[in-house]
Amino acid sequence: QVQLVESGGRLVQAGGSLRLSCVASGRTYSTYAMAWFRQAAGKEREFVAAINWSGGTATFADSVKGRFTLSRDSGKNTVHLQMNSLKPEDTAVYYCAAKRGATLRGGSNLASYSDWGQGTQVTVSS
Repeated sequence: QVQLVESGGRLVQAGGSLRLSCVASGRTYSTYAMAWFRQAAGKEREFVAAINWSGGTATFADSVKGRFTLSRDSGKNTVHLQMNSLKPEDTAVYYCAAKRGATLRGGSNLASYSDWGQGTQVTVSS
């Protein structure tokens, strides 16, 4: 099982920036894609962004395109979600997830991911 630990969430003003990080450890797969999902109070968990094993390809939800970027360290076990131009509607608990495999096939589908972190709270004040 892969252990995922998120960090970086906090309170920030609208228009500000945050960087979330997620570190994978434990019995990681030989290759795995990683992603971020978020869940606002009273809402379903939704896809934010995903990155493939190599770190060369990332995909984003329409709601964050142009504002968020996702990168993966050369060691492959850490990903960083850079969030710029934050809006109050970005307020949510952000979860890191991992799925076996090198590609982003099914990357925006919550059901594709077998391993999840505990989440980190991001609050954007207006």
